[in-house]
Amino acid sequence: MTTMSHPFVEALSPLLEVVGAELVPVSSATDGDVPLRWDGQIVAVVRVPDLNGALTRQVALVEAEFGGKLGDLPFEEKRRAVALLEERGAFTVRKAVEQVADAMGVTRFTIYSYLNASKANSIAQEDQP
Repeated sequence: MTTMSHPFVEALSPLLEVVGAELVPVSSATDGDVPLRWDGQIVAVVRVPDLNGALTRQVALVEAEFGGKLGDLPFEEKRRAVALLEERGAFTVRKAVEQVADAMGVTRFTIYSYLNASKANSIAQEDQP
């Protein structure tokens, strides 16, 4: 069985694709790569992407989940999309608010409004018995 066609590697492949990680052969491993072990043997290595492009990947995932471009979503779905991006940490990336606002065709103040509404909703839900 070749390293890259191992069942463990095949099972992880969809996750790696979602997070933008790259499978590399064991022989190509470098510092910072993550070895995948199975029964004590390294069967492949994962190269985790840098943060460049992380927001773009998150937006693409949310668009896929909602079935359309952020800018084409109705109001309530835009709010839910912003809440989902917030849950996934997308707004920790520098200039994320501006980039998401551009993708949605709204102002950054609108994104801040969605974020504030999402936080207020979360607090209200925590206060319920």
